[in-house]
Amino acid sequence: MTCHPVTLAIHGGAGAIARDGPAREAARHADLAAALRAGHAVLAGAGAAVDAVVAAVTALEDSPLFNAGRGAVFTQAGTHELDAAVMDGATGRAGAVAGVTNLKNPVSAALLVMRNSPCVMLCGRGAERFAAEHGAEIADPAYFFTDERYAQFERARKRRRIELDHDGAARGPGNDAEDGTVYGTVGAVALDRAGNLAAATSTGGLTNKRVGRIGDSPIIGAGTYADNASVAVSATGVGEVFIRAVVAHDIAALVRYRSVSAQQAAEEVILRKIPAAGGRGGAIVLDRSGNLAMVFNTEGMCRGAIRADGNPEVAI
Repeated sequence: MTCHPVTLAIHGGAGAIARDGPAREAARHADLAAALRAGHAVLAGAGAAVDAVVAAVTALEDSPLFNAGRGAVFTQAGTHELDAAVMDGATGRAGAVAGVTNLKNPVSAALLVMRNSPCVMLCGRGAERFAAEHGAEIADPAYFFTDERYAQFERARKRRRIELDHDGAARGPGNDAEDGTVYGTVGAVALDRAGNLAAATSTGGLTNKRVGRIGDSPIIGAGTYADNASVAVSATGVGEVFIRAVVAHDIAALVRYRSVSAQQAAEEVILRKIPAAGGRGGAIVLDRSGNLAMVFNTEGMCRGAIRADGNPEVAI
């Protein structure tokens, strides 16, 4: 039996690079590295890729430095609505939750949907009830509050703008935002010893977004996709553009049907197709040989990878 080169990669959102000092940058690097180690521990123990991506994304959801779980941004109503998805490349099964408000780790709830129901996506209170019935940890809405996110919300509300999840301030024409902080959707892709791929993505969406708005992260084929016949993909960017372009599946289709590399496929979609459609963002892409692409058309993307040696490598 072939033993594949275990690999895990993560992202913490693409956008403008934070100008917030060495201490905070070090904290972000540390949390990315901790997430890589959490996922690698699963792979090193001969665990499945799908469990590894959930472990990594769970760690990022627990960090207040990323726009997922505890660090999620605010809606127009001053609430939090969270989305997440997971997909198993070995079986083609997937699970997702959208618009949930009290699930501590939405990605774990997405895994419960995949493993314990015939559904692919559950939303709102139905998703919350299902997850609770299957043992998901419930959190008071106050758990998701952070001072930084609330300040970001207040600025956006005063400007009457909806801001990109990974920037905190879109840099388009007429935008007078005073900061370029990264506020990113999180995601992971993994390859396990058996040669199986998986992907997971989690987000709080857009700052000051309309209540009920759902982006690409929980939509299979848009922000999340995995298929052993091609690649695993987790994306971050302007959700509406990524949905219309079915970004994650498009990358996988290029690999499968045109036999291009993961790097070439990611560059074709992220560097050419998405900008042409008016979108910004990035994606991490992994194939069954352990070839990894991390491509973005923004100033930066929080990202990292870890392989069999267990040494995490992180960059912004």
